[in-house]
Amino acid sequence: MRQGGEPSAPGEAPPVNLPSPGLINLANGLTAVRLLLVPVFVVLLVEGGTAGRIAAFFAFGVAALTDLLDGRVARRRGLITDFGKIADPIADKALTGSALLTLSALGQLPWWVTTVILVRELAVTGLRFWVIRRGVIAASRGGKLKTLLQVVAIALYVLPGPFQLVREIVMGAALIVTVITGADYAVRAVRLRLRPGPHRGPESP
Repeated sequence: MRQGGEPSAPGEAPPVNLPSPGLINLANGLTAVRLLLVPVFVVLLVEGGTAGRIAAFFAFGVAALTDLLDGRVARRRGLITDFGKIADPIADKALTGSALLTLSALGQLPWWVTTVILVRELAVTGLRFWVIRRGVIAASRGGKLKTLLQVVAIALYVLPGPFQLVREIVMGAALIVTVITGADYAVRAVRLRLRPGPHRGPESP
């Protein structure tokens, strides 16, 4: 039988149902590596010194690279799992959140910048749960730009050297895009929440 109950053509081999991906796979492995690199990155950043900052910069870069790769690997190889859906965003927030908090604790990034970014991320996460029964809001180009700017800005703050002006410009751009995309996500979430659902029955009291 074909998918959907259609009979197979004469002489055609019946389709093989591929097993669902297991917990241990390449995509989840990349996510796990990112989680494991978070404390390593923080320790190196706190240690300070030129060598420590350069090592922290590379640790952050590798972790950010796994963020780019794990989703692509999961989609291309059919390795999407419930663990990955939960662990991937947690790993993302852990990496950027720990970097921002540590930089602020070291006095190298204003606390208000860290607060604005983290509040936005937490608010968007809450909105995702708020509309989860209505659907999923696709990632926008602005959201991808936000992530890129945040990663580049954090990397510049971690890397030692006379980059203060460049750091502030890139972080300022990241902050602006973070706030704008957060507001856009909130508007889209409210619209999705208020949109009548198909075949919606009476709600329970």
